[in-house]
Amino acid sequence: MIQMIFQSSYQIDRRPFCIRVLTAVLLSTVVCSNAIANDNDPRAREAGVAPGIYQPGPLNAITDVSGVQVGHVSLIEGDDIRTGVTAILPHGDNLYQNKVPAGYAQGNGYGKMMGTTQVIELGELETPVLLTNTLSVPEAAAGTIEWTLAQPGNEQVRSVNAVVGETNDGRINNIRLRAIKPEHAIEAINQAVSGPVEEGSIGAGMGTVNFGWKGGVGTSSRVLPDENGGFTVGVLVQTNYGGELHIMGVPINAEALNTAAARVAQEASPDGSVMIIIATDAPLSDRNLERLAKRSFLGLGRTGSAMSNGSGDYALAFSTAESVRRTTARRAMLSRIADWPNGEMTPLFQAAVEATEEAVYNALFKASDVRGVNAERYPQLPVSAALQILRDRRAIE
Repeated sequence: MIQMIFQSSYQIDRRPFCIRVLTAVLLSTVVCSNAIANDNDPRAREAGVAPGIYQPGPLNAITDVSGVQVGHVSLIEGDDIRTGVTAILPHGDNLYQNKVPAGYAQGNGYGKMMGTTQVIELGELETPVLLTNTLSVPEAAAGTIEWTLAQPGNEQVRSVNAVVGETNDGRINNIRLRAIKPEHAIEAINQAVSGPVEEGSIGAGMGTVNFGWKGGVGTSSRVLPDENGGFTVGVLVQTNYGGELHIMGVPINAEALNTAAARVAQEASPDGSVMIIIATDAPLSDRNLERLAKRSFLGLGRTGSAMSNGSGDYALAFSTAESVRRTTARRAMLSRIADWPNGEMTPLFQAAVEATEEAVYNALFKASDVRGVNAERYPQLPVSAALQILRDRRAIE
């Protein structure tokens, strides 16, 4: 029986927990799971790891951008299914009828991000963005399409461009079983809300690996000063990539940690992928959103990624600003759509870099050990030891 954990972006208790199970006949019961170890570590900023020059929003999350919603569904079954879906909604209205401008960027392209050619061509997003595992992209897309067609006002819709990204969680999850179904994608969308975003081994980050340690979902935000527009930039990442981990410019490697687990993690640091979703309330054109998406890879590099040959590194940015929203009612007002000038983009670029870097740290700090297929286990980053290294190097106080 699959344990389907419905989790909105509100925080949950991470102590040993019982989770609600949905059976095939939709009768719920409660069982306890030992598939996920506890994680009581702080978020990066709570521990003094605060990269950059700009301050985060109140939640330090992508949901600091007004209207953005996030939902997770996590699947656990037996000893080998450890996977999930994460949904990001730009706003709570009918997305197909109220499209948002969007820009897409590709770092290394060994991966799958469905729906990007239409985003490149039209510069707009008409569905929620779904993240899942590599072999479940079709099912997540099917759920997204079904959800979109069912929205009031879409009765005559005959074409839907579902945007679905992925990373390969096959080191922990038995990915060939393809446990994700369309209904899981629909549930993740339906569960999406504003507010704090659950991070770590959750949703699309349930089975991911980052620098040989347990990876996951992470998020962060930045708010620009009033003189730079006062806009918010929020980032959410699904981390599953390799390299040599750096935090605040300091290598957190086997030599520094000097433990057997760290040596195993360094040897196991694999090729992989990362999905970076960027939201902003700045009134940007799709062209400048593409430029914004490209800058997120600088934040990725700060964490130690070289965007290796076998890595799929993708970024998608969208604007929630009402003035640039693309709706049928606004067709007569196209000449009045705001377009933030090129000369004012640099602070937004800086914010995207900083928020991406911190989102990766949050994914690592909040990830929990997950025991999965073939008894495979990638341990969580030893946060306390990493923080001591940073203090010794005077990277943090």
